[in-house]
Amino acid sequence: MSERTGKKKWEPKIIAFFCNWCTYTAADLAGVSRLKYAPNVKVIRLMCSGRVDPQFILQSLASGADGVLIGGCHPGDCHYSEGNYKMLRRFRLLQRVLESMGIEKERVRLEWISASEGEKVKTVINDMVETISKLGPLGLPGSISMFDEDLTEIKHTNKEVLEHA
Repeated sequence: MSERTGKKKWEPKIIAFFCNWCTYTAADLAGVSRLKYAPNVKVIRLMCSGRVDPQFILQSLASGADGVLIGGCHPGDCHYSEGNYKMLRRFRLLQRVLESMGIEKERVRLEWISASEGEKVKTVINDMVETISKLGPLGLPGSISMFDEDLTEIKHTNKEVLEHA
């Protein structure tokens, strides 16, 4: 809390989807090694980065996350052969969708982190928290309710037209 205003200082909220076999194991290694990284990340463990549905990312942002981090095995090292390539294709498509929505591309990040790279987990998380802190809050939940209000108004205004469509 700020001493002057009594208001709580904003901190970025980041959701992380980590592959069980590599990135999650690296995050565990970082913890066991007592590496210090920002506590702003809530980690969700999945068996493979290829299991990350773009809807998970959009839902995270719509639910109040300011950023999303996806971590998977290095290309060629996927436990499931091609899951990380599947994630890469989805990620590139998702970047275009987010750009069209006016969401900065830096808010969603894909990183290849192997099980032995605990130091990289620390670096990536701290860098992402710093980046999101500079961008400020996403504020998407408020925007979505504003869109809902607009749709309700349009529906009410054009009720007769919509009934005959």
